Amino acid sequence: MNDLPHILSLITFTPLIGALLLLLFKSFARADDKAIVEKNAPVVALVTSLFTLALSILALVEFQPSDPSFQLVEEISWFAGFNYRMGVDGISILLVVLTTFLMPLCFIASMGAIKTRITEYMIAFLVLETLMIGVFCALDIMLFYIFFEAGLIPMYLIIGVWGGANRVYAAFKFFLYTLLGSVLMLIAVITMILVAGTSDIVTLLAYDFAPELQTWLWLAFFASFAVKMPMWPVHTWLPDAHVQAPTAGSVVLAGVLLKMGGYGFIRFSLPMFPLASQYFAPLIFTLSVIAIIYTSLVAFRQTDMKKLIAYSSVAHMGFVTMGLFAMNLAGLQGAMFQMLSHGIISGALFLIVGVIYDRMHTREIAEYGGLVQRMPIYAAIFMLFTMANVGLPATSGFIGEILTLVGAFQANTWVAFGAATGVILSAVYALNLYREVVYGELTNPKLVAITDVTRREIVMFTPLVVATLVFGIFPTLITDITGPSVEALLERIEAGLALAAPVGGPIG
Repeated sequence: MNDLPHILSLITFTPLIGALLLLLFKSFARADDKAIVEKNAPVVALVTSLFTLALSILALVEFQPSDPSFQLVEEISWFAGFNYRMGVDGISILLVVLTTFLMPLCFIASMGAIKTRITEYMIAFLVLETLMIGVFCALDIMLFYIFFEAGLIPMYLIIGVWGGANRVYAAFKFFLYTLLGSVLMLIAVITMILVAGTSDIVTLLAYDFAPELQTWLWLAFFASFAVKMPMWPVHTWLPDAHVQAPTAGSVVLAGVLLKMGGYGFIRFSLPMFPLASQYFAPLIFTLSVIAIIYTSLVAFRQTDMKKLIAYSSVAHMGFVTMGLFAMNLAGLQGAMFQMLSHGIISGALFLIVGVIYDRMHTREIAEYGGLVQRMPIYAAIFMLFTMANVGLPATSGFIGEILTLVGAFQANTWVAFGAATGVILSAVYALNLYREVVYGELTNPKLVAITDVTRREIVMFTPLVVATLVFGIFPTLITDITGPSVEALLERIEAGLALAAPVGGPIG
């Protein structure tokens, strides 16, 4: 029985209500009061996001991990046979919490950093939060698609309006890459509705699509999810978007938006098209290993800190796709853990870069060095998340990587071997970045007056530090929640594979 009948709608649309309030305040404020609205907009946005976080924690407490089915389900008749359906399982509930966990940190990071159109900036982030949560809660495939695509608009504005010098180029590249991939997914979604006679995701998960159709549907979804992850070679939009986006934009992009691709594979590609997923698994393995090795090498050559972390994100997403298409318990659990862990660690790394960028207004590695002499607390925080990014045991980064490697080893030993070299390469570029920025002589005279992290920044980093260590030491806090849903996913895949012989090729 659902004791919180509308909790998911409250979580989803509370940020939108906050955005509408800010819009009304700004629109109807007198000329003399507009400055007051601008000043208080970050506080309103922060309070709204904290309330949304509290609601998501309440939903997590209500959630029954032992039940693999969708819970907290709500449904309202919509139009033309489509319904407004919301629900979460052990996979999606944690992605909702991750989203609501990161958003208050984004607003804290933005305080003082954003100087123009502050109210509009906060509105864009609140609207984006609603759309991201909606992706993970939607149980109607058309509703999922609307949330999935609509998220492009506020992120496009965040990059294009509040980004760096080349923000317009980066915003257009981000928008075009992700939109073009999703056009094919829309065709696939319409095809599925016509064939199955429903847009209900729960019903579609139990529907057995013909082997020939599975191939084409899988490719259409792949075109969208591969770009969103992003997978090599359609990853080139990500470094540009990260470099030009404001700090909070990079946190959301790496922490949540990239996870939508992985979530799409888990929710649609694997359970709905198991035959095609099995057939294309070698392709995914190949692209994943290339991503892990190639982007790690590219990261090592970067001179911009944000761009280095962006390429690192592509490499870590390679572990996710590798674990997913291993199609075994260790691989899928590892992929889920890696997505959640990477959301925390990558978000923290972009915030770390943002701290010194706000002081020095440059992200060039060569401009730094010897920061430990002026910023010891900052250096300690930087060290922790560098180690977590490398996959040091006792951090959450280790659990995700080791589980995906175990899953890959069970599926293909050569894939696991190739991915393991990426672990070594990640240590090279991450530790080199830390050495260049933190250690050495304080040669840049501009760094002499630089100050250590403020109380506001300590408040911002503390929950990230706690989450990284707690989930690294007690991984069952996550795996116990995702486990039953992952096992149900595996049963669905095995049942789908048992119905027919593997797909013979793109023609069927």
